[in-house]
Amino acid sequence: MGRRGTGGRRILVWAAALLAVYAAVVVLATVFQRSLIYFPSAERPELSRVGPPGAREVTYTTADGVALYAWYWPAGEGRPTIVLLHGNAGHIGHRVSKAAPLVAAGYGVLLVEYRGYGGNPGRPTEEGLVADSRAALDWLGGEGVPPERTVLYGESLGTGLAVRLATEYPVAGVVLEAPYTAVVDVARSRFWFLPVNWLMQDRFESLTRLGDVAAPILVLHGTADGVIPVAHGRRMAAAAGATFHEIPAAGHMDLYDFGADRLILDWLDGLG
Repeated sequence: MGRRGTGGRRILVWAAALLAVYAAVVVLATVFQRSLIYFPSAERPELSRVGPPGAREVTYTTADGVALYAWYWPAGEGRPTIVLLHGNAGHIGHRVSKAAPLVAAGYGVLLVEYRGYGGNPGRPTEEGLVADSRAALDWLGGEGVPPERTVLYGESLGTGLAVRLATEYPVAGVVLEAPYTAVVDVARSRFWFLPVNWLMQDRFESLTRLGDVAAPILVLHGTADGVIPVAHGRRMAAAAGATFHEIPAAGHMDLYDFGADRLILDWLDGLG
C-alpha cells in the first residue's frame, strides 16, 4: 500500500512538472509570437547598388505616423503599376529580382518596405503592415496612379496584405505567390501542440476575405513548398475562381527559377 502511494505521488509530481513545462512553453510562445512570424533585416539596402535602373527612393507617412521609404519605378506608357508586398524576412533589396522582369516589360513597380524592415522605424504587426500598405497605395494615388491602374503582388506573408487591400481598393488585379489561407492555419499545423487559435494576435485571415475581392486573381505555388504547403494555394485558388499555376518541384523561394516570372507577365498582359 505504501509503495503504491509512493508511486502515485511520483506520477503526480511528474505530471505537475510536465504541466509546468508546457505552461512555460505556452507563455513564451505567447510573449514572443511575433518573433516567430517576422524576421526583418534592420540593414538599409542601397538603391544605387541594385538594379534595374530608373528607380527612385520615395517616402510617405502612414496613418499612425510612421515615416517609411519605398523604391519606385514609374510605369511605361499604358502600363499599370505593380505594388509588390514582400514576405516576412529580409528587406526590399532582396526582392529586386522580382521587380526586374516587371520593369523590363514596362510595368511600374512600387517595392514597399514595412515598418521595422530595411532600416524603417517601428515594429511589425499585422495592422501595422496593413497601414504601411495602405500608405503606399495612397502615395501612388497622389502621384496620379489610381488603384484602378495598380496590381497588388503579394509574396508569402505579403499575400495576406494583398488580399486585405484588394477588399478596400478597386485594383486591377492581384497576384498571390505562395499564399496561405491564414497565418493561423500555418501555425496550427506547425505548432500543433499549442493552442494557437487562442494565442495568435496576427492571424492574416485571407481565405475568408476572398469573397470581397472583385479583381481577377493569379495564384502561383510550388509543389515542393516546405513553408506553406501547396494545399493552401489550391484552396485559395478554388475559393477565388483564380487562375492557378501549380509549379512542379518549386519550393517557397525559388518559383522564378521555374518560370514564374513568365507566367506572371503573361497573365498581366492578359488583363488588358
